[in-house]
Amino acid sequence: MASRSSNTLVVPQASQALDQLKYEVAQELGIQIPQDGYYGNMATRDTGAIGGHITRRLVQIAEQAMSGNQH
Repeated sequence: MASRSSNTLVVPQASQALDQLKYEVAQELGIQIPQDGYYGNMATRDTGAIGGHITRRLVQIAEQAMSGNQH
């Protein structure tokens, strides 16, 4: 199913990295991502938890990059 998101990535190549991050976070939370890519049957709580953890991780990565610490 095609994505209906109106968000555009500043760096289009980042799409694959964001997808990988989504799967990693979902696995850490014990949430199964639908193989067909359709999220309509997932609980809002689960998708929100994944999005929230992704945001926290991205902020953490940015803070580390800005401080010069890459770990």
